[in-house]
Amino acid sequence: MALNLTRRATALGLLATVAACGLPRSGPNKNEIFAGSVQKGGDAFVVTVTSSVTRAASVAPSFGFSQAFLGAGVMAQDVISPGDTVSVTVFENVKDDPLLGNTGQRVSSLQTLQVDGQGFVFVPYAGRIKAAGQTAEGLRDAITRKLDPQTPDPQIVVQRAAGLGSTVTVNGMVGGQGNYPIEAPTRTLTAMIARAGGVSIPQAVAVVHVTRGNKTEKVWLADLYENPRLDIALRPGDIVTVEQDSRAFVALGATGAQNRVAFQTQTLSALEAIATVGGLNANSADPTGVFILRNEPQEIANAVLGRADLQGDQRFVYVLDLTQPTGMFEARDFLVRDGDTLYVTEAPFTQWSKTIGAITGTANQAANISTAAGG
Repeated sequence: MALNLTRRATALGLLATVAACGLPRSGPNKNEIFAGSVQKGGDAFVVTVTSSVTRAASVAPSFGFSQAFLGAGVMAQDVISPGDTVSVTVFENVKDDPLLGNTGQRVSSLQTLQVDGQGFVFVPYAGRIKAAGQTAEGLRDAITRKLDPQTPDPQIVVQRAAGLGSTVTVNGMVGGQGNYPIEAPTRTLTAMIARAGGVSIPQAVAVVHVTRGNKTEKVWLADLYENPRLDIALRPGDIVTVEQDSRAFVALGATGAQNRVAFQTQTLSALEAIATVGGLNANSADPTGVFILRNEPQEIANAVLGRADLQGDQRFVYVLDLTQPTGMFEARDFLVRDGDTLYVTEAPFTQWSKTIGAITGTANQAANISTAAGG
């Protein structure tokens, strides 16, 4: 009899120990998150998602080109730029004493004249002539005016060959990075990207940056293909960079996967984010406890709360209850943003099951200990 009482006392002691200890879990529960709200002395605004909240908080990234980029006309095919090379051929109407050639030589060819950094070329007997910004025809007229007083009625041919000054640098996620000349088939952005072998990443996550001088602007590749107006004309020295969208969110708690997840589309709803990580964990998730955590800028924070007094970024916890009649619609419409944390709490049943499992395991262990002690 005394031995049975001892066994029971040992088992009860171990059960009390289990009850007093915290059981493992993936994060805070719903009550703990709500306890951290500003209304209860915490530092985060806990807001239930409604259609009005969605309208105030949903900000999708908007890329595009300024009017300065959009308004630049397509370059003429033969416009000369600093760094280009030109060839000049002069036909003189004299036989005995030509200006440029030897006696009896009426045709003189000046090959690979490079346009210097200031846009000039040097032609013998004509001197330095401004070439940059002119067409081959314009440069021909300028050289003719310089030589005409020195040799009767010179006939001049000027041909432009693209050089360093008429190229565009294409780099990033393209088939072939490099410097490409601006030619008749490659005078616009999409044509130049195609010339570089196209993009090597999915179109939905490709962002195209164009740097011109000290200004860089960007556009979604998908928008570029869908809207011909965005297919801007290129300029010598432009740098075109194709990058993969770097936005991502973090999934934690009772989801199918806990990870940092890259965006796969321009916009991503909360419902799509949940699906991306494998949905809710059917064995542990609480569909009434789906949270989106983020820092909201001052303007959006005030708009969501209907206030005007908040200053600086504010911590927000958006609450989605998928069991409500409109819960799935709210999750479908609410947009996830770069840096957000998607957190799904465990259902109360999960903690109860863990407790029962721990108690059962501890009780069995206590019984085994008591049996071993009793021989």
